[in-house]
Amino acid sequence: MISTTHDEAQNNRLRWKSYTIRILAAAFWILVWQLASMWLKQEILLASPVSVVKKLWQLLPQADFWKTVEFSFVRIVSGFLLGLFAGIILAAAACGCKVLEILLAPVVTVMKSVPVASFIILCLIWIPSRNLSVFITFLMVFPAVYTNVCQGIRETDRELLEMAQVFQVSFGRKVRYIYISQATPYFLAACRLALGLCWKAGVAAEVIGIPGGSIGEKLYHAKIYLNTPDLFAWTIVIIGISVLFEKLFLTGIGTLVERMGK
Repeated sequence: MISTTHDEAQNNRLRWKSYTIRILAAAFWILVWQLASMWLKQEILLASPVSVVKKLWQLLPQADFWKTVEFSFVRIVSGFLLGLFAGIILAAAACGCKVLEILLAPVVTVMKSVPVASFIILCLIWIPSRNLSVFITFLMVFPAVYTNVCQGIRETDRELLEMAQVFQVSFGRKVRYIYISQATPYFLAACRLALGLCWKAGVAAEVIGIPGGSIGEKLYHAKIYLNTPDLFAWTIVIIGISVLFEKLFLTGIGTLVERMGK
């Protein structure tokens, strides 16, 4: 009991030490940013942290701000989830059917190789700009999830599968207790990669397609009117939403996997 309490206290100290280091690192770079802005003395070239915070403070109470965030969030997250589910399902199917794997290989290669800007410009011909970010996000997420989940399934311990066959374990239980547990690290790695890509690609699609009421439109207007504080403020909003969604999503996935393993 005493040992457990001591370990918890030590873990708490280490956690707070880690948080403190991260806060100090962030404070250091904010200070560098402020000094660089003061040295340049040109808000158009580099807005100061103070002016960016002021701009954020002005944006937060506005209803239009939250509608813009909702517009982009719903579409980018929809594209992410579509890519996630398609990647998992098709990866499982491809590992069980060699013909499907061969058919999908060129498509996945094209998705991974073609520049995002090329996809965006090409897709604008067929897809309305309001929904462009959904499809572009899907294209960025799908190959990452598909490739990693395929790899995770292939790396499943053969001895575990042989043991399950000897004891006549049902297919459903093999999937739940063997395949999912073995593929989970690969899946989580894919999610971390895809979560970063989806926001970059989704917002890039909005900047090029300029759908009304999107974050991309706000960034485009900030660039056109040389409104650097606006540009920085919306960039910080994107980072904040991305980090928050990543934390919530990965926590939820971790909890779900833990429950399935019981």
